[in-house]
Amino acid sequence: MKINIGINDEQRKAICDGLAVLLADTYTLYLKTHNYHWNVTGPMFQTLHTLFETQYNELALAVDDIAERIRALGEFAPGSYKEFAKLTSIKEVDGIPTAEEMIKDLVKGQEAIAKTARSIVPVADKASDEVSLDLLTQRMTVHEKTAWMLRSLVA
Repeated sequence: MKINIGINDEQRKAICDGLAVLLADTYTLYLKTHNYHWNVTGPMFQTLHTLFETQYNELALAVDDIAERIRALGEFAPGSYKEFAKLTSIKEVDGIPTAEEMIKDLVKGQEAIAKTARSIVPVADKASDEVSLDLLTQRMTVHEKTAWMLRSLVA
C-alpha cells in the first residue's frame, strides 16, 4: 500500500538515506565496542569490560530502532556487512589496540555517530518528521554523553 503519513516520497527517501548511514555507523560501532569488550586488557580491565558491555548493549537496541524507523518510512534497511561497510563513516582498526587506544577510538566513533545524526536533522526538520527528529535527538544525546564519559577516562 502507498504510504500516506504527510511526508512525500522524496522526503521519506532522503530521510531514509541518512538513517541508513546512521544505522551503518551504529552497527559498526556496536561491532567495534563488542570486540573491545572481548579483548581489552590491563589494569582497567574490569571497569572497561563492564563499560564496553553496557555500551554495546545500548548500541544493539539502537540499531533496531533505527532500522524500524527506516521501514516505517517505507524503505528497506541495509543489513549486511557489505552494505554497512559502504555506508559507514567509522573506520576499522587493525589488530588489538591498548586499552587507552580503545577508549580514544570509541570516542571518535561516538562523535562520528553524533555528527551523522546531526546531519540528518535538517532533512527531517524540512519534512516535519518529528518522529525521526525525536530519534535523532535521542541518538545525539546518548552519543555525546558517552563520548564525554569515555574522554573523561583519558583526561
